[in-house]
Amino acid sequence: MASTVDAAEVERFSRIAEEWWDESGKFAPLHRLNPARIGFIRDRVAAHYGRDPLDFGESGAGPLRGLSILDVGCGGGLVCEPMARLGATVSGIDASERNIGVARLHAERMGLTIDYRAIPAETVRDEGARYDVVLALEIVEHVADVDLFLACCADLVKPGGVLILSTLNRTTKAFALAIVGAEYVMRWLPRGTHDWRKFLKPSEVARGLRAAGLTVEELAGIVYSPITGRWRIDAHDLDVNYMLLASKP
Repeated sequence: MASTVDAAEVERFSRIAEEWWDESGKFAPLHRLNPARIGFIRDRVAAHYGRDPLDFGESGAGPLRGLSILDVGCGGGLVCEPMARLGATVSGIDASERNIGVARLHAERMGLTIDYRAIPAETVRDEGARYDVVLALEIVEHVADVDLFLACCADLVKPGGVLILSTLNRTTKAFALAIVGAEYVMRWLPRGTHDWRKFLKPSEVARGLRAAGLTVEELAGIVYSPITGRWRIDAHDLDVNYMLLASKP
């Protein structure tokens, strides 16, 4: 039976699972990336559902209150927790038991209720679960079967819901910055974290999602500034990191 799980990739991330919440450890690049991608998710989801992204209301429940969100390949929960604080009902899945263990423990310490499960996307799909928002962030370049993964993610979106995906573009610039720069020069990531051959062009992701019944609404780059040390959304620069927003009719 076809599977989205790449056992070697799961083992690679499982070995460093204890470092998920260490902001100066092996996942430091994701911690630096998080403000930009959380802002993108919050703003686009709020706009899609006709909400004010900064409205926490008198109860403080957050602008995403009442929405169900599934984070596919959630790792240690770096995105699940902000989504829960924004008011959403959050579920996180990951093929690594160790990643899920770390995520559960950290959420408990933070007093957050998040449904974490160590299962692949196709299992959740086959169970019939559907969500207002599905997130697939920095995961599609690590799966065994891209077409199956994209189809599963699309199936998990409720009619009228949205999918937000982020990944790395297969360009020479991405090879230079995301692999040579990040893994070998700056040593932000362990060597071997990424395989440039598994990076996906935006057109390839869009084609797979359209085939699965979604409509691509937006593509935007995420650009790093070495001067400020921060990431920002750039609608025109998709050369390295990019985010994609798609909706289901």
